[in-house]
Amino acid sequence: QVQLVESGGGSVQAGGSLRLSCARSGYTYYTMGWFRQAPGKEREGVAAIDSDGRTNYADSVKGRFTISKDNAKNTLYLQMNSLKTEDTAMYYCAAAGASLWGVHMLTSYYYNYWGQGTQVAVSS
Repeated sequence: QVQLVESGGGSVQAGGSLRLSCARSGYTYYTMGWFRQAPGKEREGVAAIDSDGRTNYADSVKGRFTISKDNAKNTLYLQMNSLKTEDTAMYYCAAAGASLWGVHMLTSYYYNYWGQGTQVAVSS
């Protein structure tokens, strides 16, 4: 059974840091990503990493967020530094059963499996 379980969300002041984790099981994924959705807004791609370690980031998080994975632990991470109030959202881990590239890596349409999400709240 395919399963993605996020953790690590919470409340933090602007300028602070959080690290999100996503434990995966049940499948070998080609590309994994982090998405977020704020109230009243569409879900947007934040960062993604493929099986070769190639990454892609949304412009809004470049230089602040880092996606990584530990294959031995079957875990995906998102290190978030210099957090801003606009980073407040529900963050979702997602996995694709195909190798994605370019803008497709940050497009939710191409992802097959989703976690339940973890809330991140950044206050000023």
